[in-house]
Amino acid sequence: MATPHKTRRPDELTLEVVDLIGSVVARYHEEYEGAAAEHALTGAQARLLSLLALEPLPMRKLAQRLRCEPSNVTGIVDRLETRGLVERRPDPADRRVKLAAATDEGLRVARSLRDSLRFAREPLAGLSDEQRLTLRDLLRRMLGVDV
Repeated sequence: MATPHKTRRPDELTLEVVDLIGSVVARYHEEYEGAAAEHALTGAQARLLSLLALEPLPMRKLAQRLRCEPSNVTGIVDRLETRGLVERRPDPADRRVKLAAATDEGLRVARSLRDSLRFAREPLAGLSDEQRLTLRDLLRRMLGVDV
């Protein structure tokens, strides 16, 4: 009979790092929600607009990146389109597919959102270039992104 696999409890340092990451994520979300509200946006609208500031995307891909249903994305895009922040356009690669794209005003708002996220700027400015590069590389490694 097989012995049940015992899961080893993480060491104290690992637990502390996990807690610190959780605190950083919570502060980021809190500040992001506040920045979104300053532009009369919900957090979901702000996240979608920030994605579209990088590149136009089809609704299905937006839903995957936001981890929500495509019907939710349609509603968010509709509201942003009404405000002139997003537009729908045909996909040049497949005219049957519609892409959502940030308008010039949408790009301006997305840039303003990003610029208003200040909570990490001062602490990061206190680190040397080498320390910031190390932090970046460690975060990329944790996320499985090529370093």
